[in-house]
Amino acid sequence: MKPYQVSRGPEGFLPPAAAMMGVTLPVEGQGSILGLRVFEDQAIEEAARQLAHAKVPTIFPGPLVLWGWNAQAIEMANAVAHVAETCGINIIPMPDYRPKYPKIDPEAEINPNHPNLTIWHNKIDVCLFVGVHCHYSNLALKIIRGGTGCYTIALCNFAGDEEANLTIRDLTSEKILKIGENIQKMKRDSRRF
Repeated sequence: MKPYQVSRGPEGFLPPAAAMMGVTLPVEGQGSILGLRVFEDQAIEEAARQLAHAKVPTIFPGPLVLWGWNAQAIEMANAVAHVAETCGINIIPMPDYRPKYPKIDPEAEINPNHPNLTIWHNKIDVCLFVGVHCHYSNLALKIIRGGTGCYTIALCNFAGDEEANLTIRDLTSEKILKIGENIQKMKRDSRRF
C-alpha cells in the first residue's frame, strides 16, 4: 500500500486524520513534508520556497506569539514581524480561540473553527501557523485541508503537527528568521531554487 500523503486539498468534507493514516510526527532535528520525515533544513528550505512562490502568502500568528507572556514569545513575535515585513507576507492574527459568531471579519482575524472562510475570502494559497496551541492548529489544519487548496505550514514549539502539509518542530526565533533569509535569497536570486 502506498503511504498516505498530507497533500494540498481540497480533500473532501471529512478528510481522514493524518495520524490514523500512518503519518507520524518528526523526531528531533527533523521536519515533515507531505507526511514524510525529512531533515529540518530541507523543511525550512521548502517552507521558504512555498512562501516565495505564493501569490498570497499569509502568516496566522496565534496566542503563543501574539501575547508577550514571556521573553521567548516576544522574541518570536519580533522574528515573525520581521519576516513578514521584509518578505512581503500578510499577517492575519488568531488572537484567541473563541468562536466568532454570527460573523467574522476575514480580513481582520481568522476563526479557528472556520479557517476556510478567511482563506477563501483572502484567496490565500500558502499559510503559515505559528504560536497556535496544538489541538487548535490540528482542527484548523484539517478543515483547511478538507475544503481549500491552501498549502499549510505549521511551526510548532513542541513535536510538530501531522495535519500540516509541512511542519517544523522545536521552534525558535532563529528558525523563523532562517525561513525569512531563505525567502529573500530565493527572491534575490530569482531562480527560486
